[in-house]
Amino acid sequence: MRSFITRPRAFAVLLAGTALAFSPLGGQATAKLPLDQTGNPACFTPKEGAAARGGFGPDTRDLSAAEQQAIDAKTAQILKAKAARGLAPKAGTLASASVPVYVHVMRSSTGAGDVTDTQISQQIAELNQDYAGQESSQAANTGFTFYLAGTDRFNNDQWHKDKQSSTYRSQTRKGGKNALNIWLVDFSYLGIATFPWDYASQPKIDGIRVQYSSLPGGSATNYNEGKTASHEAGHWFGLYHTFQGGCTSTNDSVADTPAQSSASSGCPTGRDSCSLPGLDPIHNYMDYSYDSCYNQFTPGQSTRMSDMWTAYRA
Repeated sequence: MRSFITRPRAFAVLLAGTALAFSPLGGQATAKLPLDQTGNPACFTPKEGAAARGGFGPDTRDLSAAEQQAIDAKTAQILKAKAARGLAPKAGTLASASVPVYVHVMRSSTGAGDVTDTQISQQIAELNQDYAGQESSQAANTGFTFYLAGTDRFNNDQWHKDKQSSTYRSQTRKGGKNALNIWLVDFSYLGIATFPWDYASQPKIDGIRVQYSSLPGGSATNYNEGKTASHEAGHWFGLYHTFQGGCTSTNDSVADTPAQSSASSGCPTGRDSCSLPGLDPIHNYMDYSYDSCYNQFTPGQSTRMSDMWTAYRA
């Protein structure tokens, strides 16, 4: 449903079907979200070292099991080195941080996409609620909080439509590796995110791009409670989709998110798409459920975010 990022190789791919038509703020032209093979909005994130540009298509962000293992091995090596220097949390404790958030509002020349300051404040509040585990008794408090460090607004039709994305991100990104930059645009996806292990090679484009109508009070039906940004930030912290890898033991590299064969649609209570133990984690922010269905990160995801933060963003 949410996180999208460009394909790691610069070649065109055919889009899947389109659906979920909705009208952006101000009654502008209808936008359509591309679907993956399961009928859900597509979501992408680049592989290690990949530029966040190129063709778009169905969930091309998924990494192979070998690529996941390589990234996890690299992360473990970094964590071991940092621990030896006293730069990692002690055993049994997790990293925590107050994350500065810079919001870049990419308006059209006619003012389309100009979300209000209230919506931005509500989005920050949503991030804090979701990452503090306040929506469910089963949700983990990740230890990460967010505060608005700055907002800027640009009138540029190309940027508004996410054209020249590498250029506009390089020109507008603020803060260091610990800063979450959110670009609000009007494009064919709900969101796009970069992974933390790519920051060293691509610092100028680090952050997440979010469909502006997905902010609280926006016009993206079923996706307008601000949870797209929470999902995208999950990728920015180093999480995969809960359906990463399908019905495999590797799955999303997190032990306490049950394996699921494909993304969820809506809020299918009781869905069990794999023979492995556990029902599909349809309430997890890293599935493709409706905003109203989301309510949790798991303790295992919190641990992974802590490790990734320590290795790449601390």
